[in-house]
Amino acid sequence: MTGHTPGEPPAPHEQWPGVAHPWPAPPATDGHHAHSAPAGFGPPPPPFEQRTVVDHRPARRRWYTGRPAVIAAALAAVLLVGGAAAYLTLGRDKPTEPVAQGGNAPPGPSGSPSVDQGDGRGAGGGPDFDPNAGIRPGEARVWVRDNQTQVPSGTLQYGPWRVGDVVVKAMYKEVTGYAVADGREKWKVSLQTPLCGAPQAPAATGRLVIGVRQSDSATARCTDLQQVDLTTGTLGWKITVPQENPYDTGLGFDMAIAGDTVALARSAVMSGFSVADGRKLFGTANTNGCYPTAFAGGGQRLVVVRHCTDPKDPGGPGQDMVQEVDPATASPRWSHQYDKSWRLGRVLTMDPLVVALSDKNRKVWGITAFAADGKVRSEGELGFGVSGRCNGFGNAGDIQGCYAAAADADTLYLGAGRPGKSLGTDDTNQVVAVDLNTGKERWRTAEQPKGRTMWPLAVENGRVVVYVAAGSGAAASVVSLAPADGASQPVLQSPAAAAGPQSALYPFSLRAGWAGGRVFVLNGSVGSPDTRKVSIALLSFGT
Repeated sequence: MTGHTPGEPPAPHEQWPGVAHPWPAPPATDGHHAHSAPAGFGPPPPPFEQRTVVDHRPARRRWYTGRPAVIAAALAAVLLVGGAAAYLTLGRDKPTEPVAQGGNAPPGPSGSPSVDQGDGRGAGGGPDFDPNAGIRPGEARVWVRDNQTQVPSGTLQYGPWRVGDVVVKAMYKEVTGYAVADGREKWKVSLQTPLCGAPQAPAATGRLVIGVRQSDSATARCTDLQQVDLTTGTLGWKITVPQENPYDTGLGFDMAIAGDTVALARSAVMSGFSVADGRKLFGTANTNGCYPTAFAGGGQRLVVVRHCTDPKDPGGPGQDMVQEVDPATASPRWSHQYDKSWRLGRVLTMDPLVVALSDKNRKVWGITAFAADGKVRSEGELGFGVSGRCNGFGNAGDIQGCYAAAADADTLYLGAGRPGKSLGTDDTNQVVAVDLNTGKERWRTAEQPKGRTMWPLAVENGRVVVYVAAGSGAAASVVSLAPADGASQPVLQSPAAAAGPQSALYPFSLRAGWAGGRVFVLNGSVGSPDTRKVSIALLSFGT
C-alpha cells in the first residue's frame, strides 16, 4: 500500500425524482418498532442487543461490493459553545479550537424557537402533512423544510452548518439560516451568481467563504470568492481569484478552511486567502510534477492531496501523495507518498488524520492512520464494505465527503456493511470500529434491517453518536455506542409519521450530522417547487 515518506493530493449528482405528497404512512412493523420506548430510556432497541467483538481479526481482507451505498453524507456543521468564537465541527472528529479536544464538551442549548413558532411542520410537506402526527411520549419532534426556490435541475446543496441557534445551508444563488428549534427561516442572503464550491465547515469565527461563478451561464468559470458571516446572516468581502497560470480555468473550487485560511485547489494549481479580509496568502503555478487535486481542513490543520507524475513515464499511473502544510504559507510540514496502484480517495477524519484509499485492480481498499508528525501509526486493507463515498472508489471529488465516519484518539468508527462485487456496498447497516494503532477491526454492531443504514456522526461525552436511517417501517433514530464494545443506548426517536419524508431524501448525496442534542439531515440535491411533488431540502429532530 505504502510507498515512502519523503522529507518534503464530487461525484455528479442526479436530480432525484421528488416525492408526491402527502407521504404515505409507513407500513406496520412486527412489534420491534424502534420508538416503542421513550427516547433515552429503556433497553437498547433490537438488533443492538447482539454485537460481535473482534480482537484479532486479520487486517487484510478481500473486497466484494455492490453499487454505491445509501450512506448519508453526514454534514460538517458548527456548534456555538459558550461564546462567539467557540465552535464544534459536527459529524466529524473533535471540536474546533478553542473548544477542548476530545469532543466531550457538554452539548450547547438546542436553540430558542423563532418568533413564529408554528406547529413543528416548518414549510415541509404541504399544508396537510404533519411529521409529528401521532407523536408518542418521549419521541422527538421533527421539522421539515421543502425547497421553495426555482433552481436548475439537480441543484446541489452545501452544509448544513450550525452556528448558535441557527442552522445554515447554501445552494444555487442563496445562503439561508433557519431556527434550530422549529425550522423557521431566520435570514437569507442572495448571491449575484451561482455557487461553485464550499468548504466542509466555516472558520471558528462563524465566517464562511464560498466559490461563485463568473456569470449565470451553466458553463461559466468559477472565478470569485464571497465571504458570508453566518453569525449575522450578512455578506462580507468578495474578490476575483487571480489565475495562477493560463490553464487555471476550472468550473469549480475544491475548498477547505483551516485557521484563518481558505484554500482552493483547481486545474492542478492552488491558492490560499485570508478568511477575515480576503488577502492572498499563497499561490503556486509550478507544482514540480506533483499537482494538487484537493484540500482537506479542520481546526488549525490543512492537508493537500497531490498526484505525482513520473517524468520517465508521463502518461503512466503516477503516485498519490498526502501532505500537511502550514495554513498561512502552504509550506510542507510532512509528506507521504503511495505506491502507483493505490489512489487516495478520502480524508476520513482530520484529528487524528485518517485517509482511505483503494486499489481498483485488486478490488481492495484500506486506510492509513497518521501521527501528528506525519509518521504512519497503522495502515492496511479492510475486509468490510463501505460506500464509495467513504473510500472514494468510483466517486471522485469531495475529499471530505465521507460523513459516516468519526474518531477518538485511538479508534475510527465507520458506517459499514457486507462487501459486494466492487468497491461500494448497498447497505451500510452496521458500525465497525477500527483500532488506529494496529489498523485492525475491533468490533462491529449487529446488522440493522435492510434500508436502515447507520452513520457515526460524532464522539461525544465518551460515546459514539450514530444516526440510524428510516427503513423497514421505522422512522429514523439516534443511538449511542460504547467505544469499548459497541454496546448501544437509545438517544432519540422520531415519530412514525416522519418516516415518509426521511425516506424520501435523495440517498447518494444525503448529509446528516449532530449538534447540541439535535440531528440535521440535508438533501444533497433539490429540484424546483412543484404542485405534484415535494423537493425536501432539510429536516431535523432532537431535544
